[in-house]
Amino acid sequence: MTKELAALSATETSRHFASGELSPVEATQAVVDNIDALNPYINAFCWLDPDGALAAAKDSETRWQRGKPLSPLDGVTFTVKDLSVTKGWPTRRGSRAIGPEGPWLEDSPSVARMREAGAVPLGKTTVPEFGATGTTRSELCGVTRNPWDLSKSPGGSSGGSSAAAAANMGAIALASDAAGSIRWPAAFTGTFGLKTTHGRVPDYPSSYLGTLAVIGPITRTVADTALCMDVIAQDDPRDSYALPPPPSYADTAGATDLSGMRILFSPDLGFVDVDPEIDDMVRRAVDELRELGATVDETGHVMNDPGKILSTLMTPGLANAFRLFGFTEADEAMMHPVLLEYVKAGRETPLLDYLHAREKREQLGAQMREIYRDYDLLVTPTTPLPTHGAEEESSSDPRYRNLPNPLVLTSPFNLTKQPAASLPIGLNADGLPVGMQVVGPLYGEADILRMCRAYEAAHPFARPDLDALLRSPPEQPVPRGIASMQEAVSAVAAE
Repeated sequence: MTKELAALSATETSRHFASGELSPVEATQAVVDNIDALNPYINAFCWLDPDGALAAAKDSETRWQRGKPLSPLDGVTFTVKDLSVTKGWPTRRGSRAIGPEGPWLEDSPSVARMREAGAVPLGKTTVPEFGATGTTRSELCGVTRNPWDLSKSPGGSSGGSSAAAAANMGAIALASDAAGSIRWPAAFTGTFGLKTTHGRVPDYPSSYLGTLAVIGPITRTVADTALCMDVIAQDDPRDSYALPPPPSYADTAGATDLSGMRILFSPDLGFVDVDPEIDDMVRRAVDELRELGATVDETGHVMNDPGKILSTLMTPGLANAFRLFGFTEADEAMMHPVLLEYVKAGRETPLLDYLHAREKREQLGAQMREIYRDYDLLVTPTTPLPTHGAEEESSSDPRYRNLPNPLVLTSPFNLTKQPAASLPIGLNADGLPVGMQVVGPLYGEADILRMCRAYEAAHPFARPDLDALLRSPPEQPVPRGIASMQEAVSAVAAE
C-alpha cells in the first residue's frame, strides 16, 4: 500500500484528503518510506528532513479535519532543487566550496509560496556543481541515476528533481532552467516539466545567469503542474522582474480537445541533427495532435543556431557568481574542471561582445514573436538524442557521435524568455523515455498546459518499473548526497 500511496499524483492526493479517505500524515509517511527504499539506488537527494515533513503533514491533517485547508496542495509533498535557498536547510549548489554552516535564514519565493499553501517540504535534490553541466554528479554528492535505467543519467541540472519525481519520491519537484535544465531531465525521465516565462514565477536571490534562468515544476501529470503554478506564480516583492499573478491555470489543464488550436511543427529548428528514432516518435505525436483537432503545419527553418549568443551571455554570469561568492584559489581547486573552463571564458569575454550578444538575443525574441501571429504553439523534439551514461558528461554511444549536446533545442527559448514544456510521448526501442517540446508565446503557459493535458488524456504517460530497482542491493545504502551533507553538518555542530 505504501508504494501505491507514494505514486498518487498531487491532484489525486488532494482529492483523497478532501474526501477523508487519506490523511496527509499517511501520504507523507508513504513517500518518506519510498525515499528510504529507492533513494539508495538513485541518489536524488542531498538533504532530507523526514521529521520536519511529518510535522508539517500533521499540521495539514488538522486543517483538513477542520475543513480549512490552505489550498488544494495542503499536505502534498514537494522537493526543492539545491540551487534555491531554503530556510533552515543548507543550499550548497553541489559544491564543496560552499560550506553547510549558513546561516540559512530565508526561503526563495517558490518555496515560501508552497509552504504558505500548506505543502509538505521533503528535502533538497542533487545538482551538478552550480548547475553547470548536463550530468547530475558532483564531488560533493556523487552520481544521480535515472529510475528507468540506473546506468543512465536523469540529465541536468535538475536531474535530482526529475529522478525524484519519476520515482514517486515527492509529488512535485521545484526546479530551475537556464538552458534546458527542466525540460532535458523531464524528457530523460518521462516526467512533465515546464520552463516558465521569465518573471512568471518570482525568484530570489536573482540567478547568477540573469534573465536566462527561471523556476518551474517537474511533475508526473500536467494537472499537477497547473496546481503548482497557481501557487508559485503568486507575487513576491523581492523579485523586481516578477509579473503580475496570472489567472488560475487549474481549469486550463482539463482540456481534451484541441479544436481551433494552431500548431507549428519544427523537427529540428532548422539547424539540429536529431536521432532518427526520436524524429519518428515526435512525428507520430504530431499526427496525434491532429487527431485531437489541432491544425498543424510543418516548417523547415525557425532560426539559425543561437549557441554563440547563449555562451557569450551565460559564461559571464557564472564568472560573476564566483565574484559574488568570493571564491578563493583554494576553493576553485576543489571545483569541476568544466565549471572552471566556463568561468574562465566568462572572465575573458569582452564587454562589447557581451552587449552585442544581448542585441542578438533581442532580435531573436522579436523574430519568435512574429511566429505567434499565425500560431498558438511551436512543437519540436525536446532533445536530439536519448540519455547518456550516468557517469558521462555526454553520450559515448557511437550512434550519436555526430549529434549535438541535448540542450541545443531547449536553450533558444531561454534566450527568448518564452515558456516551454517537455511532454512525455513514449519509450524508444531501449525502453527509455522521449519528450516533445511545446513552446508557447510569452505568457502562454495556459495554452501549453491545455495542449499537453489533451495529449496526456489520450496517451497516459508511461511509468518506470520501480520494483525492478529493488531486486539487487544498492551500491551505497546511505547515498553519497545524503551522507556528505550529514557529515558536513555534524562537523559544524561539533565545532
